[in-house]
Amino acid sequence: MKKVTLEEVKVVVEKIRPYLQQDGGDVEVVNVTEDNIVEVRLVGACRGCPMSMMTLRAGIERFIMMELPDVKRVESVS
Repeated sequence: MKKVTLEEVKVVVEKIRPYLQQDGGDVEVVNVTEDNIVEVRLVGACRGCPMSMMTLRAGIERFIMMELPDVKRVESVS
């Protein structure tokens, strides 16, 4: 397993950011842990949205893991 860098994740997130911003939301990449867990913070309209977990799992996490297969999962932090 290759260590995923914060910069690699940020490049991937830039590809999906416009879709989140269309609905008034956004995502910030906070950290990548030693075991390749990506920590993100949902902001804007995404922050309190009832669908935010679905956006995180089915959208953000799925896309990041397709682009960077060594990522184990994506977690939301405050």
